[in-house]
Amino acid sequence: MTHSVSVFHEIAPLRRWFAAAREANKTIGLVPTMGALHAGHLSLVRAARRECDLVLATIFVNPTQFGPSEDFNRYPRTVEADLDLLASEGCTAAFLPANEIIYPPGFSTFIEPPAVSIPLEGKLRPGHFRGVATIVLKLFNLAPADAAYFGQKDYQQAAVITQMVADLNVPIRIIVCQIIREPDGLAMSSRNRYLSPADRQRAICLSQALVTAEELIATGTRDVSRLLSAMTETLAGRVDRLEYVTIADRQTLEPLATLDRPAVALIAAYVGQTRLIDNQLLNPLENPAS
Repeated sequence: MTHSVSVFHEIAPLRRWFAAAREANKTIGLVPTMGALHAGHLSLVRAARRECDLVLATIFVNPTQFGPSEDFNRYPRTVEADLDLLASEGCTAAFLPANEIIYPPGFSTFIEPPAVSIPLEGKLRPGHFRGVATIVLKLFNLAPADAAYFGQKDYQQAAVITQMVADLNVPIRIIVCQIIREPDGLAMSSRNRYLSPADRQRAICLSQALVTAEELIATGTRDVSRLLSAMTETLAGRVDRLEYVTIADRQTLEPLATLDRPAVALIAAYVGQTRLIDNQLLNPLENPAS
């Protein structure tokens, strides 16, 4: 079956599309992306298609969420391939704005992100979540969908957006979809294409460390220091720089000492020159110690 995607580059035709959809009482799902699409993104499109009448994907490499030494200029841009993939999944429309549409001359208003943005990525990438919160709120205003779909792989980002929407009374449901992994466990990411074949082999240690934690929890371990030691040992000698490995409260991302509630394990590390993140939800109450 052949699909076509309506492509918008300007705000006015996008607004007309939304007005027509509303007039027809259609529900709309929004999938914000930075392009370089992979199976993880496409799973969000499928989730939106299941739950909404129409699906709008956005492709915009947002400069305000990159630090001065990060990979904005070399971030993969594969627009034609992305549109083909969106069409193959039955995505209805795509919004591909130029930078000057989103940040016109004189732009100076930014969102102060919520407290959950402060640890982890917030500490290592100052200003990152300020840029994320600002672009996402702009997209929600430009494309006022019924629901927006994000991946769990960017766990802290999803938490920031969920809290921002609650705090600012934005009338949109945030749906966080599970991580999509390669057969060997590596979490899918647009940055995986930076990995050399040798680095790609080493990169699976992130997901292996998360599995290690799950296995220990299943046998009754609740001491977080023990879990972190085992995870760190799995990563040792295979990552080039470990930025953090933590087990935290799912809502606040405050680190835990004892696994006494639903938690999340999070890792950020460099493999070669590529920065990778991964996470796993932990449910200690499902595996009580015998």
